Amino acid sequence: MPIPAYLYDKIASSITKLIEEGTYRPGDRIPSIRKMSKQQGVSVSTILQAYLVLENRGIIEARPQAGYFVRIPEFDRLPEPERSSPSADPSHVGLHQLMMIMLRDALDPNLVQLGAAMPNIEFLPTKRLNRITSRLARQSGEEAHQYEIPPGLKELRLQIAKRSLRYGCHFSPDDIIITSGGVEAIDLCLNTVCNPGDIVAIESPMYFGTLQTLEVRGLRTLEIPTHQRDGMDLDALRFAIKQNKIKAILVISNFNNPLGSCIPDEKKKELAALAATYQIPIIENDVSGELYFADKRPSTIKAYDEAGLVMLCSSFSKDISPALRVGWVAAGQYKSEIEWRKFTANAATATLPQMVIAEFLESGGYDYHLRQLRREYARNVKLLSQAVKNYFPPETRVSRPTGGFVLWVQLPGKIDALDLYKVALENDITITPGHLFSPTNQFSNFIRLNAAVWTLPIERAVEKLGEILYGMMGIERG
Repeated sequence: MPIPAYLYDKIASSITKLIEEGTYRPGDRIPSIRKMSKQQGVSVSTILQAYLVLENRGIIEARPQAGYFVRIPEFDRLPEPERSSPSADPSHVGLHQLMMIMLRDALDPNLVQLGAAMPNIEFLPTKRLNRITSRLARQSGEEAHQYEIPPGLKELRLQIAKRSLRYGCHFSPDDIIITSGGVEAIDLCLNTVCNPGDIVAIESPMYFGTLQTLEVRGLRTLEIPTHQRDGMDLDALRFAIKQNKIKAILVISNFNNPLGSCIPDEKKKELAALAATYQIPIIENDVSGELYFADKRPSTIKAYDEAGLVMLCSSFSKDISPALRVGWVAAGQYKSEIEWRKFTANAATATLPQMVIAEFLESGGYDYHLRQLRREYARNVKLLSQAVKNYFPPETRVSRPTGGFVLWVQLPGKIDALDLYKVALENDITITPGHLFSPTNQFSNFIRLNAAVWTLPIERAVEKLGEILYGMMGIERG
């Protein structure tokens, strides 16, 4: 017997009303077909028809293996930030005081956190990791308390090597060195190929944690103009190499923090060839490479490295656990030197965290977890972008990342991001001013926003930031 049209239409209209009233917000998951069937006291086929009607109207969308979600409407995007245009001269780095102030604020639970680029803990597999940790601690005995000297736990290196095919590499376990997070991996690479006073070519903007490492090492930086989508300008880099004695090139190849740029494959290949021509090592940070929003994981520069000059660094801090502090580097021709420096620095990375990560990867749960994580971050980035458009002055520009979970926002006029930071803090909101992402203060009218978490308080905080900006500009919101 055919389903009466008015019945599924009535249910579809009821769900539409709930969405319009805000009970279900854009990006929210709505009850499953079976659950809604029980709630409404109707057949599964009736609910299915209602959901199909809502899909056809563009109100909800189905996501494979995840359920039905309120569709995030498309919107007219703001312009992207202007391309960076840093000085052509090398500079020393001096950012540590400002950075420590920002990090202190990032740990304050009473503040709405839009600043620090920390993953959403609710999206991470903490319960499963805790179970694995508890079991391994009981069953491993003395093994978990022994030094796992470099290159690190073989089982973990094997899992990393197996995954390397996904981004164009063919590692063996012996190619990998385990480190205490991605920061140590980058620091070891810099310490291996550079001496104090040497020049390192970097993207502009560049993640402030890396700038801090460069400062501690006493290195000079040469900022290379960087496109908001395609990454480092290779023509500018080539010119810089001819004018300066560059000892290393440091890039975040996939989803630059804060810009969100992702170097296209053809440019990655060109960059690897350029490094080989001039025999300059590349330190490649791929910490966010797994957090892509497209259908395919982007490749790495290392995939095109025929000379062994690329040192590929990554960690599991952004997608599994920031607290376990497990990173790694595939160091090419520098492997032996980095192994030795790792051992002399701190003997070994903690063994139990390596064992936990290795088992989680081997279990197959990592890929399922990543699929969910990517969906959530893609949703949150879109919602935060729309909120910036809705609440900030119209002259604002915002990045369009295709992975990761941060937005790079260019403020209108001559707004100073530090002034905005201070007023935002008075309103219990944290942001990260652009001053931190350049050693030469190229981005004083930029801020970085964290999109890992999206809640109603976050949206209200973005709205408040917009009010503050309008006030600083001395105009009323239209």
